[in-house]
Amino acid sequence: MASLDKIDAAILARIQDNNRLTSEELGNIVNLSPSACQRRLKRLRAEGVIESEVAIVSPKALGRAITMVVLVSLERERSDIVDRFKTALRTTREVMMGFYVTGDADFMLVVTAKSMEDYEQFTRRFFYENPDIKGFKTMVVMDRVKASFGFPIDPGDPMFGDD
Repeated sequence: MASLDKIDAAILARIQDNNRLTSEELGNIVNLSPSACQRRLKRLRAEGVIESEVAIVSPKALGRAITMVVLVSLERERSDIVDRFKTALRTTREVMMGFYVTGDADFMLVVTAKSMEDYEQFTRRFFYENPDIKGFKTMVVMDRVKASFGFPIDPGDPMFGDD
C-alpha cells in the first residue's frame, strides 16, 4: 500500500471534486508549488492510488434513461464460472458497474438501457443464453439520487502520515 501524507489526502480530496483543477489552482489550495503538485499527482497515479480520471456523463443525455440494479445468482460457485462471469462483465458495455458480493446473490450489477425493450434484449443475450446463470432479479431505478466515485477523505485521519 502506498504511503500517503496529509498533503496527498488534501490533493485527493480536491481532485475527487474537480479533476480539472490546474496545478497552480491545486497548489494554492494545498499550499504547494504547481510543480510539486504535478510530481505528487504523477506518483499517486503510478502507485495506483488514482486508478482513473473520468467524467460522469448524464445517461439521459445519451438516450440511456433507464438504469437497473440486477442481482445475479450463478449455477455453482466454482472459480472457473466466477472468473468467466467476471470477464463477461468487464467486456459488456451495458454493465456500468459489477460487484462480486456475499449474501443471497453472487453478483450485483448496475446496467443501463435505452428502453425496457433494449433491456429485455440484453437479458436474453447476457443472462438467458448463459448456462452458468441460475437466475437474476432486476430492480428498476426510479431516480438517480447520487452519482459519484468520490471516497470520503479526511486529511486528519491517522492513516495519513505527517507531511
